[in-house]
Amino acid sequence: MSEITHPTIKDGWFREISDMWPGQAMTLKVNQVVHHEKSKYQDVLIFESTDYGMVLVLDNVIQCTERDEFSYQEMITHLAMNSHPNPKKVLVIGGGDGGVLREVVKHECVEEAVLCDIDEAVIRLSKKYLPGMAVGYQHPNVTTHVGDGFKFLDDKKGE
Repeated sequence: MSEITHPTIKDGWFREISDMWPGQAMTLKVNQVVHHEKSKYQDVLIFESTDYGMVLVLDNVIQCTERDEFSYQEMITHLAMNSHPNPKKVLVIGGGDGGVLREVVKHECVEEAVLCDIDEAVIRLSKKYLPGMAVGYQHPNVTTHVGDGFKFLDDKKGE
């Protein structure tokens, strides 16, 4: 079995360097690359880092790490959920890693949670390599839709 390589990894270090963040870069020491594929929509890389656990990278940009994903997932979810008096139906567009979905279903008032993500690869790979984040997919009130979020909303008009 050959070792998986990726252009963002050099000398055992993942490097996120982007013109979007002038004057800064993010580097993480890589234990091993566990998966790499080019999906229909993006380059998907998952690697195990020395200090941050599994790391999900889309188009060379870190999306989440096991070590600190909770800070983003909890903040984006619970602020919205606690601002609504009784959120029974929740739609998550994007978020294929499942972290927001995991937090949404912690609210007992939620009767239906739908996640719509355009890239099935992110959902599939998160279930396999990021099970702590993707655990929400197993909740009985969850439905997953793979497709474009704008089209999903357009198709649901009037419901």
